[in-house]
Amino acid sequence: MTLPLFFFYLFSAIAIASAVMVISSRNPVHAVLFLILTFFNGSGLFMLAGAEFLALLLIVVYVGAVAVLFLFVVMMLDVDFASLRQGFLQYAPIGVLVGVILLLELLLVAGSFVVSPDVVAGSALPIDGTVDNMRAIGLVLYTRYVFLFQGAGAVLLVAMIGAIVLTLRHKPNVKRQNPVDQVARKRSETLEIVKVKSGQGL
Repeated sequence: MTLPLFFFYLFSAIAIASAVMVISSRNPVHAVLFLILTFFNGSGLFMLAGAEFLALLLIVVYVGAVAVLFLFVVMMLDVDFASLRQGFLQYAPIGVLVGVILLLELLLVAGSFVVSPDVVAGSALPIDGTVDNMRAIGLVLYTRYVFLFQGAGAVLLVAMIGAIVLTLRHKPNVKRQNPVDQVARKRSETLEIVKVKSGQGL
């Protein structure tokens, strides 16, 4: 066994094990930490494949920004997970249906060479040895797949808004600021000038 093959199996095994722990951990903080470990091992696999730009992008963007943001959000939000789990069984049939559909789609993609052998050959792009990885990815991403790229950004935006709406809880005993009232307030409403005579304290 060569050294690159050994690291490939090592990174793959750790990535699969940590991905399983992401969905099986009861503590959401532990799940995010296992997600960060999955990203690191995925970055190692990209480095072995010669895609150093994707490897560094995975660490800088996903580990350095997205996963850390998830970790801070999970730790700072006071989410009552017991109340969120209530009524879980009534949505189980819909979840099973969606899971079956996703499984069928994955099997269709994995077996596309059997269904249509021309799919894999038609989607491949010729590799230009004179262009580095970063420029080649930019040329393909912002020309051929620009609409898919923008669509992925829209999906992430909708998911972020949905996560905020689902986890935002307004507590009655917490004071909140109203920027409109703060900007529109008058000096007489917030400031009182009191003249105190000499020798008379408040």
